[in-house]
Amino acid sequence: MTNGINTREMILEILLQIDEEGEHSHIAIRNALSKYQFLPKQERAFVTRVCEGTLEYRIYIDYIINSFSKITVDKMKPPIREILRSAVYQLKFMDRVPDSAVCNEAVKLAQKKGFYNLKPFVNGVLRTVARQMDELEYPSREKNLVKYLSVKYSMPEPLVLRWLNVYGEETTEKMLADFLEEKSLTVRCRTYLNSVEETCESLRAQGVTVEDAPYLPYAKKISDFNHILALDAFIQGKIMVQDVSSMLVAEIANPSKGDYVIDLCAAPGGKSLHMGDKMEGFGTVDARDVSQYKVDLIEENIHRAGAINVQAKVKDATVFDVDSECQADIVLADVPCSGYGVIGKKPEIKYRSTAQKQEELVILQRNILDKAAEYVKPRGVLIFSTCTIAKEENEENMMWFMNNHPFKLESIDEYIPDELKSETTALGYLQLLPGVHGTDGFFIARFRRK
Repeated sequence: MTNGINTREMILEILLQIDEEGEHSHIAIRNALSKYQFLPKQERAFVTRVCEGTLEYRIYIDYIINSFSKITVDKMKPPIREILRSAVYQLKFMDRVPDSAVCNEAVKLAQKKGFYNLKPFVNGVLRTVARQMDELEYPSREKNLVKYLSVKYSMPEPLVLRWLNVYGEETTEKMLADFLEEKSLTVRCRTYLNSVEETCESLRAQGVTVEDAPYLPYAKKISDFNHILALDAFIQGKIMVQDVSSMLVAEIANPSKGDYVIDLCAAPGGKSLHMGDKMEGFGTVDARDVSQYKVDLIEENIHRAGAINVQAKVKDATVFDVDSECQADIVLADVPCSGYGVIGKKPEIKYRSTAQKQEELVILQRNILDKAAEYVKPRGVLIFSTCTIAKEENEENMMWFMNNHPFKLESIDEYIPDELKSETTALGYLQLLPGVHGTDGFFIARFRRK
């Protein structure tokens, strides 16, 4: 407890917000830490790690709890369930806090939340887990591969089965392992106004560790800082938070000075600003999104970057904009998707996946692509991208688009580094896989209007 703030109570409230209210994990954690900005770095790190870890390892943790509790996790009251989950995460994965303290704090929190009669239950389950956890038997790989991978890597069985069928055992396990790995933050150094080395020097001067990210010389991984909002390079717009996979969109789009670009689903604006930078301040990037909240995010980044050729507008990508018909040299359609490629950053995605949602997304994507096609000039370029690894949303929608619109795929080999070139990139598309390519899972296809 610091300054009257019980960090474990904070953790409970964040987890309930994510699990019961459907909030995104990064937003729930960010909002809570913003509310208590005076928390020391160590406490902030503790809250973040326990929240993220409890969420990432939920299936693994539930397997442990269900092995030692007479009441299964799904039958528990939500606050008790999250108290036990976060405590078991600490018992299993964190050595800094003694087991006895983890148990005691969990019991105290249960009482504080009005569950006085459940104190013995919470205490009994956690002390049994602490004593016997290392003796627990887990599912057998040989007898049930899907169950084994599901528990070991905390991934719902339907997703494990789907990826085994598409990508095979070796690649699937690489992806599952990668989702659980802690990663540095990836940023794009803006080469339009500053050299990469100048930006890196600024970061290092503030104690930040800077490493090369794969594929692109201006992509860097940064770590060992408390808050990105306190970094001069961020405040001055010299860096943009962006994964390498997302940076490849602008590389593959390859805009020219003076182009008119429409980015249909632009928030928070990383790709729009990258396009603007590649055009060196000339031309116009029309960065659009569906709500004022999302446009505010884009405008915040435009202002910080001092981008003079990027403008943000509220426009629904599913509604045809007659004024844009045949106007754009390049259209970016980074469409809403299942997000399976970024599960490592937003672990709640894996628990919210359903077959019905997948089908609805495919229809939504086709609706947006229908409109996007109309905005491209004759001989203009359309870039279709997603942050998922689902073939229904990627390759299958790519083929559907070509069969229904006067566009052809165009090789992307001249725009990407040699190590990413393959048979598919020669055709015009790239599927990046987590754990295989060193990036988020991401799909990019380049079309030319006939």
